[in-house]
Amino acid sequence: MTDVGIAPEFSAEEVRSEPAPPPLRAAEAREAAAVFVARLNPAPSARAVQNLVLLSSELVTNAIRYAGGVTALSFGANHGALHVRVVDPSPAHPQCRVPDLTGQSGGFGWPMVLRLASSVTVHRHGSRGKTILATLAR
Repeated sequence: MTDVGIAPEFSAEEVRSEPAPPPLRAAEAREAAAVFVARLNPAPSARAVQNLVLLSSELVTNAIRYAGGVTALSFGANHGALHVRVVDPSPAHPQCRVPDLTGQSGGFGWPMVLRLASSVTVHRHGSRGKTILATLAR
């Protein structure tokens, strides 16, 4: 589900939130996600951890590839969900493209984000970029 125009804030019932340095590579986002979930108590399921790491990687990869980089990355958690928020400088909404089965031009990332997350919210900041908040079950 994608909503445009709703401010993607972590919920008031959030147990923990943590900013991470803006990553320059997807590997840095994966590492930041793993560090974040390692500190949670109780620990999320192994599947939720894998999905958060993958979501973080895909969102950051897309921001680097199509939106001019990542200006902010943060993670959040509450009793039932994990959240990743990525801010980038492009106001353009992410687009689904026909996947390139040759592996040359991608097309798999955004559909994967939409499948893995229980909700995805895109909030544009006028011409100053956007925030994407993806939430998944803990």
